Amino acid sequence: MKQGVSFYTFDESVSYKEAMEQSAKAGYDGVELVVSETGELNMKSTEKEMFAFRKMAEDMGLSVCSIGAWNLWANNLVCDDKKIVSYAKDIIKQEITAAAVCGADTVLIVPGWVGTPFAEGIVSYDVAYDRAQAALSELSDFAAQMKVCIGVENVGNRFLLSPLEMKRFIDEIGSDYVGVYFDLGNILYSSGYPDQWIRILGSRIKKIHFDDYRCDVPGLSGFVDLFEGDVDFEAVMHAIRDVGYDDWAIVEFLPNYKRYPYQSVINAKLSMDVIMDIK
Repeated sequence: MKQGVSFYTFDESVSYKEAMEQSAKAGYDGVELVVSETGELNMKSTEKEMFAFRKMAEDMGLSVCSIGAWNLWANNLVCDDKKIVSYAKDIIKQEITAAAVCGADTVLIVPGWVGTPFAEGIVSYDVAYDRAQAALSELSDFAAQMKVCIGVENVGNRFLLSPLEMKRFIDEIGSDYVGVYFDLGNILYSSGYPDQWIRILGSRIKKIHFDDYRCDVPGLSGFVDLFEGDVDFEAVMHAIRDVGYDDWAIVEFLPNYKRYPYQSVINAKLSMDVIMDIK
């Protein structure tokens, strides 16, 4: 598997040039860019500007492995406000366009939330389920046209809380261009065991975020550097090989060293090399 760094690891205002330089210096193969309202890749970015990021990465020996979005947390895809829902769809379309231009085949999306500590509002679970499926079914046509897969992330949204439900959710949409963007640490944070999810979801997994979480620490403070938490990476790697996943392994975590923001990236690369060698 190739190894990448998600720009969720950095601040929204990060310099892409600096972050790419540091990622390449640490030895990664690629980067996950993230759409935001005010960052370098934003809702007004043109295809020409997007291509410049691809060229910047390639000049440093990197690929753009996927595209995420900061601003979906402020725009609930399944809320009652139709204007917000419409804008959330626009965000996902901008992600898909950026992925196609930058040579990536997957975007990471938050499929809306029932409730979350990151934003206001509560939506009935059954309503969220139906609305999310309807929205992603609609967006799958654009994704298919652009040949980019929509990756639904398991994340702190009190929604899609079991691997069986996530599997059913994806299968009911029935598109080759809607799958799962799987996050190891988020599973421990919210709802289970990563290796079990991997085996159950199988080929539906399009990309994987590698991070770690300490279950004895509450909330977001539990996210820690690789090997400092409770993710069983041996079980994870066995499951990954059992289901035949051989796509990107992308590190993503909260920056733990405020004065030295790239130290986590350096540390994670050393840990990732060990994880990839697990037999």
